Amino acid sequence: MISFEGAQFPKDVILFAVFFYVRYTVSYRDLEEIMAEHGVRVDLATLNRWVAKYSPLMSLYPNRSDSADSGHFGALLHP
Repeated sequence: MISFEGAQFPKDVILFAVFFYVRYTVSYRDLEEIMAEHGVRVDLATLNRWVAKYSPLMSLYPNRSDSADSGHFGALLHP
């Protein structure tokens, strides 16, 4: 199980950012801008840490359907 203990952002936001980065191979700067357009201010260094930390863990659960890869980004940020 992926642990988000101590994270400053909600789990769904972190997973979506990592999923988006891996799936669409955007740059960290582009991802930072995409997140900002949706109201999430996050530094590209933080995005880099999230990808480094969580992308290997996400690959351990390839068949699991998390809300970050099955819903709309707006729904994750504005329930």
